[in-house]
Amino acid sequence: MKVKYIITFILMLVSIIILSGCEQTDETSDTSVEEGISILDIPDPEKSGNVKEFDIVAKESEWDFGGNTVANVWTYNGTVPGEEIRVQEGDLVRVHLKNELSEPVTIHFHGVTLPNKMDGVAGVTQDGVQPGDIFTYEFSADNPGTYWYHSHQNSAEQVDKGLYGAFIVEPNNKVYDSEYTLILDEWNMGRNSSGGMMGGMMGGSSGERDTDMLYGTYTVNGKIGQYIEPIEVYEGEVIRLRFVNAGYRKHLLRFNGEPYRVVEIDGNPIYNTNYGSGPLEITPSERIDIEIKIDNTAEWQIESVVNTEAAEDMVINVLPKKADDDQKETVEIGEEESENGSVYMDPIFEEIPTPDIEYDMFLGAGMGMGMGNSTFTINDEVFPDTESIEVEEDDIIKATLINESQFDHPMHLHGHYFQIIAINGEKLDNPIVKDMINVEPGEFIEIMFQADNPGAWAFHCHDLNHSAGGMMTLVEYQGYYSPFDIHERENQPE
Repeated sequence: MKVKYIITFILMLVSIIILSGCEQTDETSDTSVEEGISILDIPDPEKSGNVKEFDIVAKESEWDFGGNTVANVWTYNGTVPGEEIRVQEGDLVRVHLKNELSEPVTIHFHGVTLPNKMDGVAGVTQDGVQPGDIFTYEFSADNPGTYWYHSHQNSAEQVDKGLYGAFIVEPNNKVYDSEYTLILDEWNMGRNSSGGMMGGMMGGSSGERDTDMLYGTYTVNGKIGQYIEPIEVYEGEVIRLRFVNAGYRKHLLRFNGEPYRVVEIDGNPIYNTNYGSGPLEITPSERIDIEIKIDNTAEWQIESVVNTEAAEDMVINVLPKKADDDQKETVEIGEEESENGSVYMDPIFEEIPTPDIEYDMFLGAGMGMGMGNSTFTINDEVFPDTESIEVEEDDIIKATLINESQFDHPMHLHGHYFQIIAINGEKLDNPIVKDMINVEPGEFIEIMFQADNPGAWAFHCHDLNHSAGGMMTLVEYQGYYSPFDIHERENQPE
């Protein structure tokens, strides 16, 4: 009997050893996911230039939109929009974010190509900044242009509450006399509502029925109607207007017949543009710079022509100023000319190459007009279960964005610019280079970009309600991993 017990004991020991080995193998398997280079260890580009530092405090404030329309909002430095961050081309930027709110926040510098660890996406490139904590963002401002910054932690709610501001990189050589930054947004405050579902379906575009029903107040720089700060101009000067759409719906602006020309989109200059006077459409998260030469000495208005009652709030007065002896001389603006006389941008690809990776992104939506339990999908999945776009450095990626839903989807790619090569099967003669593109219901748009900025990058709808509903994926570089966990309570990247 003793021999039997001894044999049984030995067998139990062997079983324990085998099971222990299996557990060890499983642990090894888990850590193998994190083989490679952490995004925190990606070498920084060489840093130089003048250092510009900013202290940005996220906090709750009471904000007067004008006309005693007051609401509790969330702010960067106490204002809506938040304090403008303005630097010079080539500056080294340091932004110290302090969180005085009751939940975690971040800052994402929208449209800026920077190191992955500075991208500000909670659970992907950093943990959300906890209440009372400070996080410092540092990067070089290499590309002049109009950008903006906003939270990328529970962003559908936090941006809606006011956590955004302008980020301007001034060019070293200006070709305009004065400039204004104009941030467009919409709010759900019970004013000028579109009248429920029927009102929403009658106003705006067919792809924006959900936002028609949600947002009844339009603002410019956090103010409504007559409380919007006017633009003051001298006759003969050239002004640059930097438009940023921080909201979740398209805005269509009319310039009272005054001629203007588009000179920059999403931080990319456009050359050889002629003056026109038609309405200007600005889609969610888009930035458009225009120039106007002031030849009119009378007062006039820039106004929204969207077919909703809320559009009545969006009126910007342009007021003439009398010249005095101290007025500076105005710059002389010549028309840029290209060889073929066509409008063009600097391309990413001079000739369209054969892609290394092709990715079809089907954009869908679940049932329901409202935002309560709606889902918004990429290839029938919701984030974080969407399939990532896995790339290697220097890969050329062609993505086809196919909108199968009844909603507009302004798709934004972090950390990269892409070139639009075809819309609904029609190849473009001249390149369009952007970091976001609005895909309307039934459209399919082909874009191409190069994997030249290692890390893990968000690619999502910038109607942030749609992103919160699942319309987000990642571009992930092989050989790199993120040490952050999107499943942690403090990390809500959408």
